[in-house]
Amino acid sequence: MKLIFATHNPHKLEEISHILGDGIELLNLNDIDCHEEIPEPFNTLEENATEKTRYIREKYNMDCFADDTGLEIDALNGEPGVFSARYAVSGNDHLSLQMKFKANIEKVLLNLKDIDDRKARFRTVISLDLNKERFLFEGIVNGTIQHEETGEKGFGYDPIFRPEGFNKSFAEMSLEEKNRISHRAIAFKKLKEFLTTRL
Repeated sequence: MKLIFATHNPHKLEEISHILGDGIELLNLNDIDCHEEIPEPFNTLEENATEKTRYIREKYNMDCFADDTGLEIDALNGEPGVFSARYAVSGNDHLSLQMKFKANIEKVLLNLKDIDDRKARFRTVISLDLNKERFLFEGIVNGTIQHEETGEKGFGYDPIFRPEGFNKSFAEMSLEEKNRISHRAIAFKKLKEFLTTRL
């Protein structure tokens, strides 16, 4: 089975290839010469993920899936949520991915500076367009926002997110360890289970 993963993010591609394993040939947007940024104009993860698969289906007519992920912090009324990737950097597209990650983390830590309640969750929603049918899958992991960054692995908010039941951040975990428990792993394992019934 050949599927397009609607992302330009090499970190995501590595993570998801690891989860889905053999039997599924995974291509990213660069592989199909799609170099534009697909719009994410909506206020929910579900709508944004679905918009990306709709775009690929309409333009390339290929089976595809897309995800949208948000970090939802209780004390910030669910922020950054659907705006997680561009929380601090809207309009600064000239910045590198690492610089965007850093700016987003700094904004979260600043907004939580004097707040004790640091409960948060990561939520991933996947939209799959398979033979022009749409399916949704969700993964959630609860945790807390640390007061400072720890670890060098992962990406995004990983250095400040400590999952429930652990004494280290996502960025301190190996890819294998993170893929056992992460929001993205939970959602993509649901996707994998579904796809294995179609292989």
